[in-house]
Amino acid sequence: MTKWELTLSEIDLGQEEIDAVLEVIQSGWFTQGAVTQKFEKAFAEFCNARHAIAVTNGTAALHLANWALGIGEGDEVICPSLTFVATANAVRYCGGKPVFADIISENNLTISPQSILEKITPRTRAITVMHYGGYPCDMSAIKKIAADHNLAIIEDACHAVGSSYNGESCGAIGDIGCFSFFSNKNIATGEGGMLVTNDDELADKIRLGRSHGMTTLTWQRHQGHAFSYDVTDLGFNYRIDEIRSALGITQLEKLPRNNQKRNELTRHYRQSLSKISGIVVPFDNHPGESACHIMPILLPAGTDRQAVMSAMREQGIQSSIHYPPIHKFQNYQDNPELSTDSIPLTEAVCLRELTLPMHPLMSTEDVEKVCNTLEASLYSLKVDIA
Repeated sequence: MTKWELTLSEIDLGQEEIDAVLEVIQSGWFTQGAVTQKFEKAFAEFCNARHAIAVTNGTAALHLANWALGIGEGDEVICPSLTFVATANAVRYCGGKPVFADIISENNLTISPQSILEKITPRTRAITVMHYGGYPCDMSAIKKIAADHNLAIIEDACHAVGSSYNGESCGAIGDIGCFSFFSNKNIATGEGGMLVTNDDELADKIRLGRSHGMTTLTWQRHQGHAFSYDVTDLGFNYRIDEIRSALGITQLEKLPRNNQKRNELTRHYRQSLSKISGIVVPFDNHPGESACHIMPILLPAGTDRQAVMSAMREQGIQSSIHYPPIHKFQNYQDNPELSTDSIPLTEAVCLRELTLPMHPLMSTEDVEKVCNTLEASLYSLKVDIA
């Protein structure tokens, strides 16, 4: 087992989280109740959204978003391939077809509005954007496309809690925004997720779908507000528990400070990486405010990425890839109906992308160590960085 000196991500945990979890345990109420309601209210206020609905994970959030919008058999949803597979799988869960659009450029790894336009067909029902790394997509252009073609917008904001575009919180710009609280996210609860929307009808539908399509919840009956329930839709069990909601509240309180630290570390990374010839650091001068969820770079073309990662691992530095392109996965290749036209920029970038450690517990000295190790690894492999 590798002994890491610097891991890709770490969670800022302290006594606050311990106390919050103990309070839930001592209350004796573990399933979606008052703590979850408090978390949802705080999150909605943070995003300046009318509704926030907590769920069991980010994938559940994406599934519910597609389901609530009525995505079904034969419908197409345009989305990026440079994202986690759940972005596209959520469309398939509903019987729809993900249609992959290209990214903008090496410097902007978010979905291209021009490519979206080229992918629209009479079957297109929605656009799913993904704010890669916490960097906002071009939402002005994408909202115009959606309005012109009567399409819904789902925001995969799993990287983007705390990001903003033209003063609006990412996730609260489109019809539905989806967040993840997986252990490597800016808010970490182990598992967990959230949907936000400003549409009252969509919010009602999502709340219904989250808990089996039931008209009242166990918590409401416990409080004496109802005696029974009806089931009015074929819903799911996507409820979050009180322990994760308690963690979410404390993590949300730390988020502004930790996102500021991520921004500071990113600036230091950019300065240090600028000294390594051949390295591209995407999102230079990107508009909006980023949550700086990850630190992606592009290696020089033709570099043996696995060899670089192995060389860094030998020095105790963890790295990763965000992401292998979805349309190249075996499950997508084996399904002819999911085939896609060439998306050359995505395919080229996915061969070169390398993710470096990024978390608020790092120091600028840690950043220097990562960059020095990267440069030494490239040099040892005789990659031309002169």
